[in-house]
Amino acid sequence: MIQLLVLDNARMAQALVDYLASLGINCELTQSELGVTVWLVDEKRLPQAQLEVKRFLAEPQHPRYMEASWKHGSANARIDYSRGIADPITDFLHHAGPLTLLILIACVATFALDEIGLPFYDLLAFHADLTQFLDWQVWRFFTPSLIHFSIMHLVFNLLWWWYLGGQIEMRIGSGKLLILALAAGAISNTAEFMLSGPAFGGLSGVVYALLGYCWLRGRSQPECGIALPPALMGFMLLWLALGFTGLLGPVGNMAHLAGLLVGLLQAWLDRRGHHA
Repeated sequence: MIQLLVLDNARMAQALVDYLASLGINCELTQSELGVTVWLVDEKRLPQAQLEVKRFLAEPQHPRYMEASWKHGSANARIDYSRGIADPITDFLHHAGPLTLLILIACVATFALDEIGLPFYDLLAFHADLTQFLDWQVWRFFTPSLIHFSIMHLVFNLLWWWYLGGQIEMRIGSGKLLILALAAGAISNTAEFMLSGPAFGGLSGVVYALLGYCWLRGRSQPECGIALPPALMGFMLLWLALGFTGLLGPVGNMAHLAGLLVGLLQAWLDRRGHHA
C-alpha cells in the first residue's frame, strides 16, 4: 500500500475514502497520534488517486464527499471518529509539534519581556554593520525573527506560523521545519539588512517561506499531506505586492520576498529528491 495523505479529522478522511471508493479506487484508513492516514490499496491507481487528493485538499468541504459517505460509506471500527472534536486548546496543541510551539513561545516571551522593561532587542537584533558578519555571534542571522514591535504584528505572524509550521512539522517532520525556519530566517533577515539596515524584526520572512513551501509542495505532491488554499496564497501575494507600493507603511518587503523564494526553492528541491 502507498500512503496518500494524513488528516487531522477522521470524518473527513472517511469521506475522502468513500468518495474514492465510488470511483473504484480502494483505500484503507489507519489512526495514530499524528492523525488518520489514507492508504492506497491498488498502486496502479496512484496517478488518479493523487489527482483526487489534490482536488480534495483544494475544496475539502465540497458536497461530493459527504454525498459519497451517505451512498457508499461504512464506519471503520478501528477509527475513533470522535477524535478531533475537542476543546480549542487541545485542537491548538494537536496541530502543533514541539518546534512549532518552541518558536511560538520564544516570540511571545521576547515580546512580553520587552513590554515589562526587560528588552532583549540588543541581544537578538541583526548585526549592526557588514564588518560584524564574520563575528562569532551567528545567532543574530536568525534571532531578529523573534522580535515583534506590536501585539498585532506578533499575533498575525504567529497565527500563520502555527497554521503553516504545524502542517509541515506534523506531516513531514521537525527536521524539515527547522531547516526552513533557519534558512529562511537567515536569508530573509540578511536581505532586509541589505535594503534597510539593521533596525527590523519579525517572523514574516519565515512565514513567507512556509507559504511558498506549502503551496508548491502541496500542488506538486498532494500525497505529502500539506496544502495551502489558493485563495490564501493569492491574498498573501497581494499583501506582498502592496508592501512594495508603500501603502502598508514600513514593512519588511525584502524579507518577505526572500523568504518566499527560499520556501519555493526548498519545495522544488524536495520534489526533485522525491522523484529521483
